[in-house]
Amino acid sequence: MKIFGFLSHLDINLYLFRAPIMKELISRGHKVYAICPQGDKNEALRALGCEVINYDIERKSLNPFAELQAIENIYKAIKDLNIDILHTFTAKPNIYGTFAGKRAKIPVILNLVEGLGSFYTKESFKYKLVRFVMERLYKRAFKFSNGTVFVNQDDPKYMLEKGLIKENQIKIIKSVGIDTDKFSMAHYNEQKLLDIRKTLHLEDKIVVLMVARAIWDKGIREYYQAAEILKKSHPNVVFILVGGTDEGNTSCVSEAYLKSGAVLWLEYRDDIVDLTAISDIYVLPSYKEGLPVTLLEASAMAKPIVTTDTTGCRDVVDDGINGFLVPIKDTDILVSKIKTLIKTPQLREEMGKASRIKVIEEFEVTKVVNQYMEYYETFF
Repeated sequence: MKIFGFLSHLDINLYLFRAPIMKELISRGHKVYAICPQGDKNEALRALGCEVINYDIERKSLNPFAELQAIENIYKAIKDLNIDILHTFTAKPNIYGTFAGKRAKIPVILNLVEGLGSFYTKESFKYKLVRFVMERLYKRAFKFSNGTVFVNQDDPKYMLEKGLIKENQIKIIKSVGIDTDKFSMAHYNEQKLLDIRKTLHLEDKIVVLMVARAIWDKGIREYYQAAEILKKSHPNVVFILVGGTDEGNTSCVSEAYLKSGAVLWLEYRDDIVDLTAISDIYVLPSYKEGLPVTLLEASAMAKPIVTTDTTGCRDVVDDGINGFLVPIKDTDILVSKIKTLIKTPQLREEMGKASRIKVIEEFEVTKVVNQYMEYYETFF
């Protein structure tokens, strides 16, 4: 038996994206600690069989004194757990957890970089400064860690070019995987789909869906602009945005904007599977991603996708096969590709089938979990 520590700055991050891996480790007889702040998913993590260890961290803080305290908090949380392998997730836990893990003398420390974040989407002085500091910290942290998992090809390439990491430390495992049984149109007949549509008054409508946090970097502006343009010529099309606001994020979109325009904003929802099922076209005009789970969900449910030709998104969509890749911030081309799918139901069906095939072949959750198990075993 080995003792694993899974460290994140949000309990929901562990619950939504690490649960299959943690469950598999537990089923194999290993002990798993979920190390995270107190939150709504603590009990759900315990229900998986994890032991939950809480610590405090200011998620959005850039105050150096608060950051030093966060490292100390993580160290205190993990120092007596006798962890064999500490796996950290997202930027702050990756960096601070590695420093704390080294101090706690944990034998194996692994990181996971799911994307470089919103600070890589703009060229303002503040964003450049934050990038500079993060990269210096990452470079130091990588010297102490045993390996880092990346979910796409672009991010490790960037870090190699910048001299932040060594090639032998890189492991690419694309995505956290997707449950293709849960996300499947096989669970929906015509009557069930109609019943869901009726609850939102969407009978006889073509539904365009976007699921994302309401931050500008997700391409919210371009999505709203595209809706405004297309609804003038296609009044039978409904554009939906599902996702809550992120008030602590510098890129947060105001509720006033979200409630205006030609998009039906449904805020945060728990029925994403149903909403994806009734959609005809899935759109994500994001500026930069790690590897977006929402695209995997839409693909698993056989939806044609229009997304941006950027990091993470192009790992899920083969342009012209299961969807279209468009340039970042190019509303005109976004409109053109959505319009093509609106006008050609047969193409929607063909691309949707290709999406389902691709996600089963490359991203099915059991295949991804097995890759993690094999990777962990190299450190036993």
